[in-house]
Amino acid sequence: MARPRLAYILPNLFTAASIFTGIISLTQAAQGHFEEAAWLIFLSLIFDGLDGRIARLTHTCSRFGLEFDSLADIVAFGVAPAMLLYFQIGRDYGRFGILVSALFVVFGAIRLARFNVTDSCNEPGVFIGLPIPTAAVFVAGWSLLISDNRLEGYGVFLLPLSLLVAFLMVSNIRYPSFKKLDLDRPLMLKTLVLLTLVASLLYLFSSVGLALIILAYILYGPIRSFRVSWERYRRIRRVRRRRRHQES
Repeated sequence: MARPRLAYILPNLFTAASIFTGIISLTQAAQGHFEEAAWLIFLSLIFDGLDGRIARLTHTCSRFGLEFDSLADIVAFGVAPAMLLYFQIGRDYGRFGILVSALFVVFGAIRLARFNVTDSCNEPGVFIGLPIPTAAVFVAGWSLLISDNRLEGYGVFLLPLSLLVAFLMVSNIRYPSFKKLDLDRPLMLKTLVLLTLVASLLYLFSSVGLALIILAYILYGPIRSFRVSWERYRRIRRVRRRRRHQES
């Protein structure tokens, strides 16, 4: 039985909405409305999450939809946050501000291209490199933190942090993916407790809590990578020490 044409159009409508929202965010940032621009990036994130889920629910996934989604991501999560970063902070720092915004978009595009060509080879439940929506939410969340708390004088620190986030997008550092979590009862209870604590933090400290949660996820990747490398180094040292002991 053929599916209605609307079933194929609906996911792409949400993808188009993500692009449209990203463009409005860009225009708001250019006019100096930084809070509105940041919230529009979050709205793009919602549309981006809905398009894929609707496509899977209606069994209308297609190659066109995948390519369209990538193009939407580079606008909504590459160009829009980069322009928000530039108009809010970067333009006060000359070429360095331009460079950070440009590299954010370029590395985001590389991240998306690499994901598209290696998706079938990736480890299940893991992202290789920081996902571009997370990088965009980082910029939007810290932009809100600066605006809500009148921390414009400290905005300069967001430039090197955003540059670091851009490099993390093209790194080989592993980040957990929550798309295919198998929530058995013990894990579901822990997840419920964690989500309750996160919601409480956001209620008490909206912009601060949001910025810290995003930062914690971003830092998780390098910290985990360092811990894994350190454990591997210690195992190699133990093996070498054991061999030297046996030879002596």
